[in-house]
Amino acid sequence: MNKDLTVGNPQKVLWKFCLPLFGSILFQQIYNIADSLIAGKFIGENALAAVGNSYEITLIFIAFAFGCNIGCSVIISQLFGAKKYAEMKTAVKTAMIGSAAMCLVLMAIGTFGSNLLLTLIHTPDNIFSDSQLYLDIYVWGLPFVFFYNISTGIFSALGDSKTPFWFLAISSTANIFVDILFVKTFKMGVAGVAWATFLCQGVSCILALLFVFKRLHKIKTDAKGKLFSLSLFKRIALIAIPSILQQSFISVGNIIIQSIINGFGSSVIAGYSAAIKLNNLVITSFTTLGNGISNYTAQNIGAGKPKRVREGFYAGRKMVWLLCIPLCLLYFFGGKMLIHFFMDQPSKAALRTGIEILRIFSPFYFVVSVKLVADGILRGAGLMKQFMIATFTDLILRVVLAFVLSQTGLGATGIWCAWPIGWTIAMILSVRFYKTEYKNV
Repeated sequence: MNKDLTVGNPQKVLWKFCLPLFGSILFQQIYNIADSLIAGKFIGENALAAVGNSYEITLIFIAFAFGCNIGCSVIISQLFGAKKYAEMKTAVKTAMIGSAAMCLVLMAIGTFGSNLLLTLIHTPDNIFSDSQLYLDIYVWGLPFVFFYNISTGIFSALGDSKTPFWFLAISSTANIFVDILFVKTFKMGVAGVAWATFLCQGVSCILALLFVFKRLHKIKTDAKGKLFSLSLFKRIALIAIPSILQQSFISVGNIIIQSIINGFGSSVIAGYSAAIKLNNLVITSFTTLGNGISNYTAQNIGAGKPKRVREGFYAGRKMVWLLCIPLCLLYFFGGKMLIHFFMDQPSKAALRTGIEILRIFSPFYFVVSVKLVADGILRGAGLMKQFMIATFTDLILRVVLAFVLSQTGLGATGIWCAWPIGWTIAMILSVRFYKTEYKNV
């Protein structure tokens, strides 16, 4: 069901719209967590390290899909808010054609460059072959990743956050059982983990596309939308490219950090792999809520209601802080239990690493969540220059500090300390940019 986000109490509107998005991203992360969990439980610590090592590279591909999602979603939200339905349908087709071309390029890079990428991040010999196997299979599933992201972006732009939730709930649950079937029953090893994700993502993508086209068909227009519009492509690109750069540079930064971590051995890699999956579950959830706020902002700007944008910031901040409380408590005090979900008998180094990361990161979720709410408004308002400054500040600080602090007596602990510092400074910048733009509204 399409939802107009320009009317009603902003807090109630955002809660109703964003909570299904939060649920959706939880299930989306189950894909990644299930891969690591099954690999660690049924194959071994080295398999967990291999999947986690490859995961950092797959995040580059996801960054491009995510950017297409945001660019498409923001522009369609603005057109939907302005009730320009024919132009909105043209934007959908334009986004899909542009995304397909980008996907083909990335598939070629991934197919022929996986060995080089894994070599560049100093992948240990004992996990190299499994890392490459997982990555090779993942690359062939990129069309599913791209078109699923475009579909969810369209649903969000139309104010519908519930339909994508049901797709992900079903496919993510199925992924767990297929993972176990392929790994435990068929003894397929790391390949089984990758093929399970490939199949389940494929099913959810196809279903999402079918429902998108059905939904768009029901929206009546006076004129027929074009197949492709260069002007709309440029508008989408102006939002998508900074988002792609943001996510891809973050991924590149994480790969650099991964290469530093790899120097501490496979046990530390395994502990980091488990903890970073749990961390990404939280960060990606807040990012998705920020995307919802982008849709809210874009629709209200399209409808000429900037005052509701400021009200949306305070409602969004309250929402993410309420979600932070249980997550912080769970991660800070329940780290040992959570790491054991990934490994039956983790080495002391792996367990210590995982617990330490969660205890350092979790108190600062209150900080990074506010940054991501402000980022959502900056993106939805088209303030991409400010958005990029805050994002790259966070990234550069994390990479530089991870390298510098790891060379001190802190060792690997110094790497984990880089995250909170980067989050805090970037949050100050994002909020300052938002307040500068909307303080007089």
